[in-house]
Amino acid sequence: MENVAAPDSPAPAGSLARRVAVALVLGWVGLLVLPPFGLWTLRDHWLAELDAPAVQEQWDRFRQDMQQQSDRSGPVQHKVPKSVEPPLRVWLRDYFWLAVAAWAVLGTTLYAFLAVAVLGVVRAAQQ
Repeated sequence: MENVAAPDSPAPAGSLARRVAVALVLGWVGLLVLPPFGLWTLRDHWLAELDAPAVQEQWDRFRQDMQQQSDRSGPVQHKVPKSVEPPLRVWLRDYFWLAVAAWAVLGTTLYAFLAVAVLGVVRAAQQ
């Protein structure tokens, strides 16, 4: 005969902690997968928009303005950006996977500390 708890009896001691642990693992997977996947799906569209001549012209005008402002004396000295391309285009094209790796490492580290704290509270509450 199976050992089934009656509907009125409390759940076994480890079941709440187990459910919380499963929820935390699912949350971690969502944290690792959803934001990078969203960026990856939008990346090609954004790169296509950033390849428009108007965007490059706007970036060139900005650099020229910074050049003019850097020649002025005043309380704030502006530096001319070194990149001839808009920074978002460079980031999406050249550093995207580095950003995803950094997201995975930092997100996992922060989430692990949160998970340990949550599990500690849940287990302490059960005792």
